[in-house]
Amino acid sequence: MTDWSPSSWKTKPIAQDVEYPDQQHLSRRLHTWLTSLCRVLSKIQTLPPLVTPSEIERLRYKIGLVQRNEAFLLHAGDCAESFDACTHENISSKIGLILSFSLILIWGARLPVVRIGRIAGQYAKPRSSPYEKLGDRQLLSFRGDNVNGLDPNDRTPDPERLLKAYFHSTTTLNYLRGLLNSGFASLHHPRDWSLTHVRSASLRSEFEGIVNGLSDALDFSRTIGMDSLPPFERGGGLGALGEVDFFTSHEGLMLEYEQSLTRNFPSAPKKDWYNTSAHFIWIGDRTRQLNGAHVEYFRGIRNPIGIKVGPTMKDQELVDLLNIVNPDKEFGRIILITRYGAGKVEDHLPTHIAAVQQSGHPVAWICDPMHGNTKTSSTGLKTRHFGTIISELVSCIRIHSTCNSKLGGVSLEFTGELNDEGFSVTECVGGSMELSEEELGLRYQSFCDPRLNFEQALDLAFLVSNYFKKERLGEKWDQEDVDLLFAELGGKSSKKV
Repeated sequence: MTDWSPSSWKTKPIAQDVEYPDQQHLSRRLHTWLTSLCRVLSKIQTLPPLVTPSEIERLRYKIGLVQRNEAFLLHAGDCAESFDACTHENISSKIGLILSFSLILIWGARLPVVRIGRIAGQYAKPRSSPYEKLGDRQLLSFRGDNVNGLDPNDRTPDPERLLKAYFHSTTTLNYLRGLLNSGFASLHHPRDWSLTHVRSASLRSEFEGIVNGLSDALDFSRTIGMDSLPPFERGGGLGALGEVDFFTSHEGLMLEYEQSLTRNFPSAPKKDWYNTSAHFIWIGDRTRQLNGAHVEYFRGIRNPIGIKVGPTMKDQELVDLLNIVNPDKEFGRIILITRYGAGKVEDHLPTHIAAVQQSGHPVAWICDPMHGNTKTSSTGLKTRHFGTIISELVSCIRIHSTCNSKLGGVSLEFTGELNDEGFSVTECVGGSMELSEEELGLRYQSFCDPRLNFEQALDLAFLVSNYFKKERLGEKWDQEDVDLLFAELGGKSSKKV
């Protein structure tokens, strides 16, 4: 690592770089923009870190547990955060949904859940093209709130948005930590997370069953003197039932920003460079070039990192990439997030698993059943079908089992966001509520990719939980279970998955 520095990525070609419309001629406007960028980055370099080395080391330890099949990883949140959505209602509902999802998983799998939110920094998005057509106008693509605006008249990249991203991340983290330290995550009050939002009678019944079972267990514990009132309710600490580890993440796309928050701490557990913008950052499927700037940057930071693995990834390319970013094959370092699409997972996942197994690299395999399954609806809105999402997830579970591997987690785009009337968003079709394409426009609130709503997310949580429960009890998860699952959760296909 002697040839690495936080800025060595600048010697490599960079993908998904932000383009400025006047770049072909060095105008005064471009000079002003570059001057502003340097000033903003210099300011960010002096601001406090968002996360600490000890928190990052704790996440590395927990990812090591996932790699050893001793924990399950839930990576979830918005496709892209917006500055306007940084409200206490949205943050509370997002965390409540993640806590509800993880409780369902824990109840079925009897495994600890490592919770990583796509939160407090997921403001940038890669795009397939730097430009888009809107009517007869060609505009720069919207790249996320830390680059430019969604409004067609606000597409010029603005460096000041990076500074706004830092402060919105800080505000989100501050409220998040306060929320979790106030007893919000306590297992004594799980109804506070979900039931007021869930409108499906079957989902409410299933979740109530878990809550009632949990209440009985806690009541039994109190009876035999193992636990009385929640400690925070008697003026003490939160205790084991009130505490929860929660980690933040985003795609490490804007390398200037990431470099500005890359710090070396003499007092840290390891004398390495830490990216302090988040606990966990990942390389996207569009920025994983072996000789590229993003891989160069990621190989030098101490944080655990994710790598998106899509259908264009070659087997040897994946191994070569692992050799670059984790040459010492350290545990707790690498999460592979597969995102093939339901129709391609069979063609690619088995050979990717075999290549990694042969290489000896320790990784956590995580399924992203969202990004490979986006389509345009008949109404012109981007959407995803819940049945297709299930299909890719179930295929991943089965393929890992067949290949003597194990799915270690899921990466999802979902939201607990509600409108003013208290209704969930309508962005993905299907699920137990059987949302149709005609209903997408009712509450379509995402400015990027479509997200599962509260009910659909819990549908999926019960899918994963029921699978691991059967596995834990030594029962076979067969085609009949899959058919029943599709019928219950709004999937119209009973094809073998």
